[in-house]
Amino acid sequence: MNLNIRRMTLENVPSVVELDKLSFSLPWPERSFRYELTENPASRGWVVESDGRIVAMLVAWLMVDEAHIATISTHPDVRRQGIAKKLLAHALQYMKSEGAVSSFLEVRAGNIAAQEMYRKFGYKVSGRRKRYYKDNDEDAILMMLESLRINSGETQ
Repeated sequence: MNLNIRRMTLENVPSVVELDKLSFSLPWPERSFRYELTENPASRGWVVESDGRIVAMLVAWLMVDEAHIATISTHPDVRRQGIAKKLLAHALQYMKSEGAVSSFLEVRAGNIAAQEMYRKFGYKVSGRRKRYYKDNDEDAILMMLESLRINSGETQ
């Protein structure tokens, strides 16, 4: 599979919204992605293209020296092939070049596959937000990566 990781553009928003709907029970509305691209100076967005279609996306916020992973998803047809791992490594490396020294995120308590991927990057559980997700009152697990030392495309 030939993958191209690049910055998200306004032209990508319809495809990104569809991907978000396939991935999450509480997808972001289209206006949120548009806001991230046009009005939020802290926002950084990327997509992964394969054979002319968007198969993954990530939005992160650079907040002083922290990279907050706001959302990341991979199309259901191509999950578990390392695409999200490559995209996350790319985003963290880019944000490190912009001054990020650490990273944090929230992930559903039941999303074990995502938690495993984050652990491989060195993220550690740092807390829990009770009933964070409003569709089913599921808790969010807070995960922190204290150091963005990049080695061979992954953090250590």
